[in-house]
Amino acid sequence: MSTPAPWLLLVAAAHLGFQLTVDLVVYPALAEVGPERWERAHAAHSRRITPVVAVVYVPLVLVLGWAAVAEPRDFATWVAIAGGLLAVVATAAVAAPLHGRLSSGGADERSVLLDRLRRVDRVRTVGAAVCALGAVLLVA
Repeated sequence: MSTPAPWLLLVAAAHLGFQLTVDLVVYPALAEVGPERWERAHAAHSRRITPVVAVVYVPLVLVLGWAAVAEPRDFATWVAIAGGLLAVVATAAVAAPLHGRLSSGGADERSVLLDRLRRVDRVRTVGAAVCALGAVLLVA
């Protein structure tokens, strides 16, 4: 395993599984939490998800960097990088700040912020799927 391709496939698949779980399970469940339990539920979610995000995103970024250096001429590398960067940038630029606003915001804006969060999460999921597709093409 001296090339990044199998490692990229592994981390891209883990990332896609994580994103699908958040998109289809975690955020819908969080949206169903009532106002009386919201602050506690969102704080618990944030505390629990942060280490998982680190475990998924750090290897993803590292292996994408490795692939860019080791396989720069392969189109599949750039497909994977484009998808991975879409997910990472959407997380850092939009999802994380939205979570911050959800922590401190009032109940009035919560549904609007949750809708935005779910929309950006769909973008992250698409990015993860594109990254995984690039990884599959790179291995093939």
